[in-house]
Amino acid sequence: MTHATTAAITSRGRVEKRTVAMVSVLAASAMTLLKLITGLLTGSLGMLSDAAHSGIDLAGAGLTFLSVRVSDKPADENHPYGHGKIENVSAFVETFLMLASSIWITYEAVVRIFFHPVVIRYSFWPLLVLALSIAVDLWRSRQLMAVANKYGSQALEADALHFASDIWSTIAVFVGLSASWLGAYLHVTWLRLADAFAAIAVSLMILYFSWKLAYRTVAALVDTVPIETRRRVLNEVRHTDGVLSVDQARMRRSGNSYFADFTLSLSRQLTFQRTEELVKEATVAVQRVLPDADVVIHTVPRPAIAESIFDKVRAVAARNNVVLHDVSVQSFDGKLRVEQHIEVAEKMTLHDAHTFVRRIEEEIREELPQVEAVLTHIESEPATIEQPSTIVRDRSIEKHLRHAASHLPGIIDIHEVVVGRIGEKIQVSCHCTLPDAMEMQRVHEVITELEDRFKMECPEVYRVLIHPEPATDNHHH
Repeated sequence: MTHATTAAITSRGRVEKRTVAMVSVLAASAMTLLKLITGLLTGSLGMLSDAAHSGIDLAGAGLTFLSVRVSDKPADENHPYGHGKIENVSAFVETFLMLASSIWITYEAVVRIFFHPVVIRYSFWPLLVLALSIAVDLWRSRQLMAVANKYGSQALEADALHFASDIWSTIAVFVGLSASWLGAYLHVTWLRLADAFAAIAVSLMILYFSWKLAYRTVAALVDTVPIETRRRVLNEVRHTDGVLSVDQARMRRSGNSYFADFTLSLSRQLTFQRTEELVKEATVAVQRVLPDADVVIHTVPRPAIAESIFDKVRAVAARNNVVLHDVSVQSFDGKLRVEQHIEVAEKMTLHDAHTFVRRIEEEIREELPQVEAVLTHIESEPATIEQPSTIVRDRSIEKHLRHAASHLPGIIDIHEVVVGRIGEKIQVSCHCTLPDAMEMQRVHEVITELEDRFKMECPEVYRVLIHPEPATDNHHH
């Protein structure tokens, strides 16, 4: 997906969230006004309590509209994780509004039941208003929840829960008002109190929904991540090929966005490039569970269980940033001896080079207690690029090279022979064709023997570089 496409989707999401939030404000305003007027005209506490509930929804819808506008702002210097938390704060504030209305409604109901009964003026208008309210709340709650689920907006979800709770509370008021009306008509005293009891039912429902909302918003504000979500993320990361272990995993949610920080143990034998590839694979693994999550991964080099002695020696060299080659390990009477070649800068003095290499040897013995001795051949690492003064086609030297190769039955062909002269030194390079199935140990032996035979015939040659290649790749034979 291109950056332009992503930006277009994000912009469309912002518009959709703001539109549905604004429509909720308008719907809540209309229904609150209708219920309030009807409640005042009839004196119904149930209607007034439902108006109060709708008033809370109106305040909540206003908070939601403001919060989705703020939460969509990009991260800045003061808010490096973005402004998504404002949605959680908005939902948290709404729970206090719901709690306050629940306390007020319960208080008024108790006063009307036990201390100051109120005569209700009955008509069909309150029932029509309540029926309209149920229809509007049902429509808005579905619209809000659809957009909330689509974009992961907790503020819109809270608003949807408010409208859903309004449906049940309105039904309770409808039943209570109808029962109270019936009680007045039949002269049944206890039925006349149904309106007040309906108000208490509304209060309890508001309390229930506010508790559910408070639990979820507090969990988001204190960075609680569902256990199942965390388990799925860790399972995906641990099954990423190359990850030895997950040392630390931290996740947090801000609005509809997740942020995830991980510390992963990887084999210390990996190159920087391979480590970068593994980080990308682990990031993709996290985003399979948390799409579009902002993932930061810190890697720690660790020795793998299957590391050989050679791997451990190379790890010490890599830690000291030196070029190591021709490592060999010999066993004498059950004790190990390591021989190795290390390249140092050509301008380094012998004293400094010896001190540097001795420290590496001590590290190897610390890493491998079974190694009794380490012998290092110190070589000069050329700091300048060699520039041959001439490249010649010396038939005599090439003839000696082919003659030396003819005594080794494993060699199929010698080609691309190049003779170079750097000052007074002669160097030779060539391609040597060998059987495809020949093992590398035997390849090394053949190449070394060819070099030795050739230098015996041409002692004036300073350096020989032989490139082995399989027969199937030989296009010169």
